Amino acid sequence: MGKYIVKRLAYMLIVLILLSFLMFMIYQLMPNNRAYTDAKAWLQANKNNIKGDIDEAFDKKYKEYQIVYGTDTDNKLVRYGRWMGFMPLSNGQYNGILQGNFGYSYELKGNVVDVVAEPMKNTIFINIFATIAALAITIPLGILCAVKRGGKLDSAVNVITIIGYSLPTFLVAILFVWIFCSNLEWLPPSGMSTPGNEFTGFRAFLDKMYYLILPLMAMTFCSLGGMTRYVRASMIESLSMDCIKTARAKGLREKVVIFSHAWRNALIPVVTLVVGWFLGIFSGSIVFESTFGLNGMGNLMIQAVRTADFDLVMFVALFYVILSLAGNLIIDIVYGLVDPRVRVNK
Repeated sequence: MGKYIVKRLAYMLIVLILLSFLMFMIYQLMPNNRAYTDAKAWLQANKNNIKGDIDEAFDKKYKEYQIVYGTDTDNKLVRYGRWMGFMPLSNGQYNGILQGNFGYSYELKGNVVDVVAEPMKNTIFINIFATIAALAITIPLGILCAVKRGGKLDSAVNVITIIGYSLPTFLVAILFVWIFCSNLEWLPPSGMSTPGNEFTGFRAFLDKMYYLILPLMAMTFCSLGGMTRYVRASMIESLSMDCIKTARAKGLREKVVIFSHAWRNALIPVVTLVVGWFLGIFSGSIVFESTFGLNGMGNLMIQAVRTADFDLVMFVALFYVILSLAGNLIIDIVYGLVDPRVRVNK
């Protein structure tokens, strides 16, 4: 398994380099020139202090910034190597992604790493919480519906899950705001904390959770339909296997048959969905973060696209690429942990 993981990591690195190069080439087509922007800002700030020809001073400063940002050449491969941190700049320094330089956000006035720190924490927290809550509901419910197939509970859950699966996420978010904010007035419609508060410690955490209850409920509800039906279908197929019939013929208790034998076999297809679904929630949270006014990666991505904050857009896109590659590796590793038949030793 260790050799397999190392080999997969090597493949992931190759894919990451190829995708990052493709993203960089697209990035080069965008009307973005950080050296020119900074040189123009410098000129506006020091216009009255410049002695001599202003255009000449601007050109000199512009070339200095080009050297700093590695754009003093038209060779795209060299630019890419400098952007990634593989190749040195003209001054001999390395200042790329590998050195922690992901660019600068002109809209938010800060380095990209500093800008995304808080939104990324919020997105990871919200999505992990919603995923755990959804799994805690859908897995037991799916197993119960499969065991009681054709019963009243199974029929009712089928109808509810079809409705939940069919509704668009933005519509669910609007419905939750209408029910719990406009009508019941139980929860705030947007934001992540009480305006003007000075809470600290546990009180600040409770205030944040109060504002996150509604988006977490909406995200969990949107996840229930598809996952419940998938677990149910996988369990029904597993319960019809010959090994399950043999286990029952041996006189094993029904709980042992369901949870030790049937569920273990049903986990294989469910694992693929769970990990892929978890990764999909990160992209799906764009809708929820925008609707509920949350300071997360999704909302940040929309703002960056609207304001043409290209360095920030590139970072978020690279984040999702790494997330997808890591998710595929996790799926393969979990396969081996769940079922020894697919365990890889080479």
